[in-house]
Amino acid sequence: MWSNNSLSPFLLTGFPGLESVHHWISIPVFVVYFSVILGNGTLLFLIKEDNNLHEPMYYFLAMLAGTDLLVTLNTMPTVLRVLWLDEREIGHGICFSQAYFIHSLSFVESGVLLAMAYDRFIAIRNPLRYRSILTNSRVVKIGVGAFLRGFISVVPPIVPLHFFPYCHSHVLSHAFCLHQDVIKLACADVTFNRIYPMVLVSFIFFGDSLIILFSYLLILKTVMSIASGEERNKALNTCISHICCVLVFYVTVIGLSLIHRFGKHAPHVVHITMSYIYFLFPPFMNPIIYSIKTKQIRNGILRKFSLHRFRA
Repeated sequence: MWSNNSLSPFLLTGFPGLESVHHWISIPVFVVYFSVILGNGTLLFLIKEDNNLHEPMYYFLAMLAGTDLLVTLNTMPTVLRVLWLDEREIGHGICFSQAYFIHSLSFVESGVLLAMAYDRFIAIRNPLRYRSILTNSRVVKIGVGAFLRGFISVVPPIVPLHFFPYCHSHVLSHAFCLHQDVIKLACADVTFNRIYPMVLVSFIFFGDSLIILFSYLLILKTVMSIASGEERNKALNTCISHICCVLVFYVTVIGLSLIHRFGKHAPHVVHITMSYIYFLFPPFMNPIIYSIKTKQIRNGILRKFSLHRFRA
């Protein structure tokens, strides 16, 4: 009985109790997905094409935009398929792969935000050696390190999913696959799959956020020692965009964690909505934050628009 049931596909879930208005819900969801792709795609194009943005700070920003784009492209097909077509079935292999990339990319994003904090730390604490410390090769190594940490660390809990029998209900609680949803359906000892992710999440998210906080305390100490008020403001302004992105990311992480931990009696739609906020709000906001707060990005966008208008 287990083997037959284990071969049955999983069933994704949209918004329970609101199936009749899924088509209407899909409109704002699609708009957000489209905005995320447009915003992050524009940032990547701008950083690639504009020589004025060929600096370590913007290379790290390109990594952040690329990560956000990958997260979006990973969840978008199944979400829109459920909301538009009510096609809920998903094969085990595809589901596990989606879960792998979702969780890996979350850790990658945390790593990239940490790398961006290091970039700001060097730029303000040691500006004269900034270019010699953050060479192109070192930026690449840091980026590769962030990606490898995310993608390798998630392998241990994902691999066992392929071997577990699934004899419970095959209904998942979201329109995309998450590790914590899948293991609830497994009829096996999932102790490792419960403990390892908790330790990993605590180590990566808590560790990265502490290092980022400590780096900004040192940055603040350096900035406060600058005699000129104008120079102090200029130094702080270079950090504002990154601080906003860090807050957006970690506030949504904390919010999602609190809902899962203490919101057991909250309506299921609240859990689902919070998950969408976690996966869509940071990728949606990051291009907006950098476009508004970073003068070089604004000028780059204006230059591109002016150039296209002149050519037309």
